[in-house]
Amino acid sequence: MTRVRRGYTARRRRTKMRLFASSFRGAHSRLTRTTTQQKMRALVSAHRDRGRQKRDFRRLWITRINAVTRENEVSHSYSRLIHNLYKRQLLLNRKIPAQIAILNKNCLYIISKKIIK
Repeated sequence: MTRVRRGYTARRRRTKMRLFASSFRGAHSRLTRTTTQQKMRALVSAHRDRGRQKRDFRRLWITRINAVTRENEVSHSYSRLIHNLYKRQLLLNRKIPAQIAILNKNCLYIISKKIIK
């Protein structure tokens, strides 16, 4: 039986792995087995943290809106402001009012006054 030379396929797979892990420190970027383990771990962390990032940003936006509403006595609280928005069928996500709260507090105050009336 003739000898099978598998170097090309395996080398290409390992090179791809090394390029992914080239920024890792120590053996995690040099040894093939640890490189594959670190790649799997990195991808799992990336997948998990995409959901966590969405959660964290939503919490940040809610905190910002709540701070401005309590400061200016806009609607007395965040929950009342959102409730009034839904009653008026102004379906804004939390990102837009949070940006308004940071850039122009008076604008959020005017919006809340229009909603209440």
